[in-house]
Amino acid sequence: MGSLRSPIALTTGEPAGIGPDLAVQMDSATLAGTAVVLIGNRKLLEERAHRLGRSFAPPPYVPGSAPADGLSLLDLPLAAVVRPGHLEPANAPYVLETIDRGIAGCLSGEFRALVTGPVHKAHLKNAGLPFEGHTEYLGRKTGSPEPVMMFVTPSLRVALVTTHVALRDVPRLVDAGRLDSTLVTVARALRERYGIPDPEIGVLGLNPHAGEGGLFGDEEERIIRPVLEAHRLQGLKVSGPWPADTALTPHTAANPDAWISLYHDQTLPVIKYAFFETAVNVTLGLPFLRTSVDHGTALELAGSGKAQVHSLRCALDHAIRHAPLH
Repeated sequence: MGSLRSPIALTTGEPAGIGPDLAVQMDSATLAGTAVVLIGNRKLLEERAHRLGRSFAPPPYVPGSAPADGLSLLDLPLAAVVRPGHLEPANAPYVLETIDRGIAGCLSGEFRALVTGPVHKAHLKNAGLPFEGHTEYLGRKTGSPEPVMMFVTPSLRVALVTTHVALRDVPRLVDAGRLDSTLVTVARALRERYGIPDPEIGVLGLNPHAGEGGLFGDEEERIIRPVLEAHRLQGLKVSGPWPADTALTPHTAANPDAWISLYHDQTLPVIKYAFFETAVNVTLGLPFLRTSVDHGTALELAGSGKAQVHSLRCALDHAIRHAPLH
């Protein structure tokens, strides 16, 4: 049966990692009414499925045709043989090719959302490719100057002002312009994608105890409070700056519709401790919806049968629920 909706693209990630394991664990029977196009290498996925004792025979994806519900495969060539757990520099361009094909399809309307499998950022960078992370790469490739990484869990949402940067660079990067842009992007997404007409947003402080009145730093008073006050005057329900060590406790975490965190490890350890395999990485500020798993390539688990597919299912479910129906 052909689908009346554009399919969702799903990249299979780093070939030596668990991305292929997760892809072959996707079950077409659980995708009732949804067409999903895997973007990867058929031989690699068939070999990984055989290693895991699973059957894997999705039909080829034919661009321009009405996609069948369930899985189909857009086959892309690899440069070298893949050994599970062993990174191969020759295959690094293939990883970006899978992402680029998904981006192109989303921009043209061929796909209605992009779900990405895990990649190895350092490996791509060491291979000489321009990649710091999916968020930054997607922003650059789509001409979106300030994409926002947001983690969505069963009970809270946390967006980041800075992402994959050294901790020593964070104070310089947390400026009024970047914080303002993040607030605008998050508020728009809460209204338009998540159906919250009058969202409430909490913003964390940069320093311990949110600076404690300037005792531990002045960024809260000098940068953060003026931005928040400007948005309050425009009608946005925004609170803060909150001390990061108490904001995500059980008594306060679910109060706002979203939290804004100033740097990567300020809140992600909490998210991954409490919601590992149920959190979904969502990129805001793009022309299309992109979601991803909340974990890495786990090279040591590739081909072992121990990789759990739940995080990828959550990322795909989120895309199915929130992507436009075109």
